[in-house]
Amino acid sequence: MVRKEKGAATASRGNSGMIPRGQRVRAWTIALAIVTCCICAPITAAEDDRYPGWHDAPDPDGPVGEAIALGRRILTHTPANAPAYAGNALNCTSCHLDGGRTRWAAPWVGIWGVFPEYRSRNAKVNALQDRINDCFERSLNGRPLPLASQEMIGILAYMQWLSREVPTGKSVAGRGFLRIKSTQAPDSMRGAQVYVQKCAICHGDGGQGTYAPSGEQVYPPLWGPKSFNIGAGMARLNTAAAFVKANMPLGQGGSLSDQEAFDVAAFFTRQPRPDFAGKLEDWPKGGKPDDARY
Repeated sequence: MVRKEKGAATASRGNSGMIPRGQRVRAWTIALAIVTCCICAPITAAEDDRYPGWHDAPDPDGPVGEAIALGRRILTHTPANAPAYAGNALNCTSCHLDGGRTRWAAPWVGIWGVFPEYRSRNAKVNALQDRINDCFERSLNGRPLPLASQEMIGILAYMQWLSREVPTGKSVAGRGFLRIKSTQAPDSMRGAQVYVQKCAICHGDGGQGTYAPSGEQVYPPLWGPKSFNIGAGMARLNTAAAFVKANMPLGQGGSLSDQEAFDVAAFFTRQPRPDFAGKLEDWPKGGKPDDARY
């Protein structure tokens, strides 16, 4: 590589034996850009893959391992393991897929080290416990967990376990949802067609979800009394579209176009669902997003 670059340079010098000034400036600009990219390029998902929380591993022994296992059970089978606090048929992992280990499905890997965090929805600096209870009250349409309860301690232990070795304050690649844009206004009528073709086989013709003969949920309801309430993030058009685009149909994430994701989100987010009693207290200092349901 070095010899080839020297040969090319020599050929361009002409009779003077010197590289023209314009070519020297361009060469230095290109070199600087390459160095800058190497230094400043964002961490990629492949680089983040080294964090152990993305992968299966045995829980540690002793009381901490027991707490981690309890947290996992609560998060993956929420109504069965936290019946006093879950108010619908959803599990936490209905949205936080694969036990909170799927990128662009609001993963929990690394979540331990990015809280406390300011949130405009309540205009406060929120601890991780606040964020967990936000989901219990909105996405699960239930009640907040007591902060010292075994349920809360178990959930925190599990999230800390997934976050091991992630530096404090670092957001992993794939945190939250990958936002998309529609090229035209979302159309719920088109979305209804997408739902029938791509979604109803799992979530039911009436959005009620599907259940095993034992009564255990197989796929979550997307609307109706057993689904998330209007205060949930998934009730917002942009959030729902981003989740659908990256993750749905399950196992076929990315197969829908951005427009199809927006259209089907426009369809199911506007279906009947429970109200949220505290909705008038949201965004007390402004900043309410345009796609909020209230």
